[in-house]
Amino acid sequence: MESIDDRVIWITGGSSGIGEALVYQLNSLGCRIILSARRENTLTDVKYNCKFPDKAIILPLDLTDFKSLNAITKKAIKIYGKIDILINNGGLSQRSLISETKFEVYQQMIDVNYLGTINITKQLLPYFIAKKSGHFVTITSLMGKFSSPYRSGYCGAKHALHGFFDALRMEHEKDNIDVTLICPGFIQTNVAKNALTGDGSALQKEDNATVNGMPVKICAQKIIAAIKKKKFETYIGGKEKYAIYLKRFFPKLLHKIVLKSNVR
Repeated sequence: MESIDDRVIWITGGSSGIGEALVYQLNSLGCRIILSARRENTLTDVKYNCKFPDKAIILPLDLTDFKSLNAITKKAIKIYGKIDILINNGGLSQRSLISETKFEVYQQMIDVNYLGTINITKQLLPYFIAKKSGHFVTITSLMGKFSSPYRSGYCGAKHALHGFFDALRMEHEKDNIDVTLICPGFIQTNVAKNALTGDGSALQKEDNATVNGMPVKICAQKIIAAIKKKKFETYIGGKEKYAIYLKRFFPKLLHKIVLKSNVR
């Protein structure tokens, strides 16, 4: 397992949830962090909650402002003179039935969770190719491997990430570029509370599965272990992660189990 303590790591979605937990743990290991999300004031709070705030630099961005990402990526590279790892963590969830979901909500799911992520990845890719090293770490979801009611747009965007990053790994292995896909299940974050409903408004309430999920600090520890090992793909969570194997070998059984569970 390689050392990570001397790396420059750029994290999107670093102002809350899994991203925030990763910032704290990676910073405590001595990593230099570039901390990105939309809200600068929240990023500032995270920075000064770090063990080494002088090793956490704020770089606000909006993943849906596609035209801005080229200039922001150039700025990110200049901050420390290099970037070793990009952690694509920025994202948004959804809780609504297909029949009750506006098309604009699906557009937002794709813009934030997929197009924004692949855009920033493509902006950094030429730099990784030129220096013949780099590591893309993308936080997808177990919902990127199988689906569930009320999450159609979220599942679709997360499935798409797997298709893109598996291809990127194949095309750029020759350039010494690594790709790790992280698939969390139920983690104790505000992902459900912030999820979009059918009309685009936030759900504004927790769900039992998330409340009773894995503590976010433990999730972050497991992600860092996967990064160090340069894993292709890793599944994080409780018993829900075994649905990956049911989907592969017993898809009809998984279908029945998910419907019976009625998880929202």
